[in-house]
Amino acid sequence: MRSIGLLSRLAVLLGCSLAALPVGAATAGSRPHIVVILADDMGWGDPGCYQPGSVIRTPHMDALAGEGMRFTQAHTPSAVCSPTRYGLLTGRYAWRTRMKEGVLDGFAPPLIELDRPNLAAFLRAQGYATACFGKWHLGMQWLRPDGSPLTGDLMLQPRKGFRSGEEVDTHRRLTAGPTTIGFDTYFGIAGSLDMAPYSWIENDRCLIELPSFVADDRREMQNLSPGIGDAGFDRTEVLATLTKRTVEHIDRHFRRPDSKPLFLYLPLNSPHVPLAPSKHYVGRSPAGVYGDFMIETDDFVGAVTDALRRHGQLDNAIVVLTSDNGGLWHIWNPVEADDVAGYKPHERGLSLDRLGHRSNGNLRGTKADIYEGGHRVPFIIRWPAAVKPGSVCTTPVELTDVFATVADVLGQTLPAEAAPDSFSLLPLLKNPSSQSFARPFLVHHSLHGVFAVRRGPWKFVESRGSGGFSSPKTVNPAAGEPTGQLYHMDNDPLETRNLFASEPARVAELQRLLDEVRRGASVRALARDPAAAASTR
Repeated sequence: MRSIGLLSRLAVLLGCSLAALPVGAATAGSRPHIVVILADDMGWGDPGCYQPGSVIRTPHMDALAGEGMRFTQAHTPSAVCSPTRYGLLTGRYAWRTRMKEGVLDGFAPPLIELDRPNLAAFLRAQGYATACFGKWHLGMQWLRPDGSPLTGDLMLQPRKGFRSGEEVDTHRRLTAGPTTIGFDTYFGIAGSLDMAPYSWIENDRCLIELPSFVADDRREMQNLSPGIGDAGFDRTEVLATLTKRTVEHIDRHFRRPDSKPLFLYLPLNSPHVPLAPSKHYVGRSPAGVYGDFMIETDDFVGAVTDALRRHGQLDNAIVVLTSDNGGLWHIWNPVEADDVAGYKPHERGLSLDRLGHRSNGNLRGTKADIYEGGHRVPFIIRWPAAVKPGSVCTTPVELTDVFATVADVLGQTLPAEAAPDSFSLLPLLKNPSSQSFARPFLVHHSLHGVFAVRRGPWKFVESRGSGGFSSPKTVNPAAGEPTGQLYHMDNDPLETRNLFASEPARVAELQRLLDEVRRGASVRALARDPAAAASTR
């Protein structure tokens, strides 16, 4: 009952009248459907529209870019998945929560607080039908056999691995999850496909019929942690099943004569490990099983846009395609570098590079790193009502900006406590060269809690090393050596020349800014008045 009360208060908090929208805002009859497709570990160089020489064909993603806007400087708030998902749905940095590093495991308690304003609850209060199909990875409230809640977070200790789930009663109803915070419908998996539970979840029920235990499998393409699951659960059919269920939901929704505007949040399991394309896709790409999985991911995008088009709704929809962090299967070959002593590429990148594909293009680093390869991602928005086909935006933006953008499109002013680190992209969607986009800076965060701040062309990292997967993860500077990193991203996009020692005033300025944000100042407050920044909740 407590969760229902909290959601009711949240609906009152976020529910604003649509009767007095400003000129140019969406009216009740023309409110666009909103579709957010979030790939998992898809790198900046994976879609062909970002890397024209790619050996992986992605015609549906390329078509989306050709009909919409492609952002070349879009960043996730974190270089790993769970915190990015939190940031996208709440417009708030996940390190403001209990999550200071790492990711969630499949049995973690919820990360999104029940009274935290989020995109699903906001849109439901605006009259949208809300649905999520895919990988949640934001925590659910599981129960033990005695009915007590499973607590604790192994994700706060990312080197310890994930839980097997043997202490969980999977037949008990989940008391917190997607449908608790604002989604009318949910179907998907609790976490990544390399962690338990290996089973489907529908709304608030785990669908384990024949319990089984998956053994540890550390092969490069699988990387499975041991844990409970359903004997009939087939990893190679997960993306195909998500495609089928999503399309069926779209068809059912638009067959209703009085259907509401639709919000679809579609967080995929691909192309994250285990690399598990369905049988129909095996062998279709020269980039091996990863390329096969990317082709199937691209076909998911095509299936969703085709379903919307079939019902005459594609041109009345905002379709967002992006990824939760950079690619994993990547190596970096700098032409010159003065701050990469001891650098070793992530071993997984080697196998894909030999096949002629670079998941992050020419960017430095990989998933989990503080470098660009860890957090710069594809970001495409198709919306014919405002976006010129084939347009390109080079302004740095974040996935946390989705929440404020949606509110702006609907002509709604967010309550002060909602989306504190989010800024509307609407000015850029109308004009990619617009100077009225309000975001003053971006904050990056690595797997192991390393921070960076990006303002204008300058990127400041307050320590040395990748903070993630690439070696060296950390560097202990000798006396007199730089203690951090500073790059001019316009002049040095590959992050090869560390200017920390030659720009002490700029380093001090960016360090002060980062410290202010970490002390609790919201980015929105700092944009309004740096001297009187309000604290986030």
